[in-house]
Amino acid sequence: MRSALFLPASNPRAIGKARTLDCDVAILDLEDAVAPEAKVGARAAAVEAVRSGGFSPRLGVRINGLDTPWGADDLKALSEAGVTLIVAPKVEDADAARALTAALPLGAVLWAMIETPRALLNLNAIAQVERLEALMLGVNDLAVGLRAGPSPDREPLKPWLAATVAAARANGLLALDGVYNAFTDLEGFAAECAQGRLYGFDGKSLIHPSQIAPANAAFGPTDAEIAHARAVVAAFAAPEADGKGAIRVDGRMVERLHLSEAERVLSHLDRDR
Repeated sequence: MRSALFLPASNPRAIGKARTLDCDVAILDLEDAVAPEAKVGARAAAVEAVRSGGFSPRLGVRINGLDTPWGADDLKALSEAGVTLIVAPKVEDADAARALTAALPLGAVLWAMIETPRALLNLNAIAQVERLEALMLGVNDLAVGLRAGPSPDREPLKPWLAATVAAARANGLLALDGVYNAFTDLEGFAAECAQGRLYGFDGKSLIHPSQIAPANAAFGPTDAEIAHARAVVAAFAAPEADGKGAIRVDGRMVERLHLSEAERVLSHLDRDR
């Protein structure tokens, strides 16, 4: 899930465009991108989009919070429409996550947005909820909630970037980095993608189609990583590696744990093709 693009469900043109985009996930937004007076109409448009299908990327919908006047109706209408992915804002604890997953239709999964200090303190409990597929950082709300100052490299958020990835990995979930607001600043966006990958995120949430290609490139394997993965797999498949826990590849010692990582890289490569 290298790229997850938010698009306002209140905009018919955006929904139409989402069907052909190269992002891995298109998320129709009923929350931040939609004004209160447009919430009901946006919900109807999202329901129609789910029912009609035809999306090249995977389709998800971000609902309003269950503590708002619209959240419960969003969840009910989309569940009846057969939604397969719900993105929920401001999930603060495991009980909130379970309340959401309990209302999902069979086969649907939840992405929980981590956007508040309370959520940070409950990361592992949230990540253990069944039918949860991903943790997604909501960096804008999180920075406000923490009263963090501005920083070009997200210095105040670094502990929580690492903690979110750790909770996701410990529980077999995806980890999605937060949005980058200055969508015309492609150099800054590339730097933040590189930071997110360094911390171990699987991909990034996006706010503009121009961010799709850079995100896909940043969070996909490089040519060098692919070549190394193939070399590791080939080396362990050789007869002389039989029964060995560690072997030499390209002048370095690699272990079976590196074989597992190499196989993961190549499996994702096959999937993306």
